[in-house]
Amino acid sequence: MGKTYERIDGRLRTFIEAQPVFFTATAPLDESGTINLSPKGVTGSFAVLDEQRVAYLDFAGSHAETVAHLRENGRITLMWCAFQGPPNIVRVHGRGEPVFRDDPRFAELLTHFPDVDPALHGLRAIIVVSAEHIRDSCGYGVPFMTYDEDRDLHAKRFAREDDTTLSAYFEKRTIARSMDGLPGVPLPLPPSA
Repeated sequence: MGKTYERIDGRLRTFIEAQPVFFTATAPLDESGTINLSPKGVTGSFAVLDEQRVAYLDFAGSHAETVAHLRENGRITLMWCAFQGPPNIVRVHGRGEPVFRDDPRFAELLTHFPDVDPALHGLRAIIVVSAEHIRDSCGYGVPFMTYDEDRDLHAKRFAREDDTTLSAYFEKRTIARSMDGLPGVPLPLPPSA
C-alpha cells in the first residue's frame, strides 16, 4: 500500500538519490494544451535541497515545455521507479520554478551539483521544486532493468558550444515558446558564469 510523507528524508531521500533516472510531468492550464512527460538522468544533475525542496539541471534540448508550463502555472510532478531492488515508485507533486542563468540565486543553486560540468550540457536553467504532496506506491508492475552507464552523446554534442553558438542553436529550436505558444526559455541566453 502507498504512503504519504511529510518530508523528503531518511529512506525516501536515499531511494530518490539512488535512482539513475526520473521523470517530470507538466501541463498548461489550457485543457487542449500539450501535456509533457520527460525523462531526466545525467548522473549528478538532481539534488535534494532540503526536506521540502528538490532541484535538477535543465540542459539544452530541442524543446522547453517544462519551463513554459512552470512559468505559466508552476505545477509539476516528479517520479522515480525502482528498476532494481525492492519495488517502489515515489512521486513528488509540487510547484516548480525555472531559475535562469541571470537569476541571483543561480550560482548558489549550482553548488548543489558539484559532479556535473554545466559547460558540457548547455545548461539553460535550474528547476527548483517545492513539494506539496510526497507519495510512494508498490511498483509491482515496474520491470527489472539494469543501469549500465550514462550516454555521453549529450555532453559530446553540447560541449562544443559557447554562449553565442548555444543561443544561436536555441534560436533555431522551439525553446523560446512551447508547442502551445507559451513563453519558454528567454533568449538570448545570458552569459554563463
